Amino acid sequence: MRILTLAAAWLFVAVGIVGVFLPLLPTTPFMILAAALFARSSPRFERWLIEHPRYGQPLIDWRREGAISKRAKIASVSLMAVSYAIVWLVGPPQIWLKLVIGVILVSCAAFVLTRPLPRA
Repeated sequence: MRILTLAAAWLFVAVGIVGVFLPLLPTTPFMILAAALFARSSPRFERWLIEHPRYGQPLIDWRREGAISKRAKIASVSLMAVSYAIVWLVGPPQIWLKLVIGVILVSCAAFVLTRPLPRA
């Protein structure tokens, strides 16, 4: 079971890294999930992820306070808005599907915006 958990953690790290380059795919939720899986499968890789210069601080903020930085909130909600605009322009022709996607994105944005800011 440990090997499956470790493999899943690496899969989520890979998806998170892809999310850095694709605006439609978020990075942080996948890294949070990877860190949680590493905590159960490999303390060494968990430490590596927590100490990572780019991903470490957001993960620490999330673990300690469930907090998301102002910069991350702005980036996240902005990219959700851009993604939704793309859905309307070139997405599926069904209006009901566009509306469902909109409800999902608004729900995700509400979740992000209601998280506290990290303490300084």
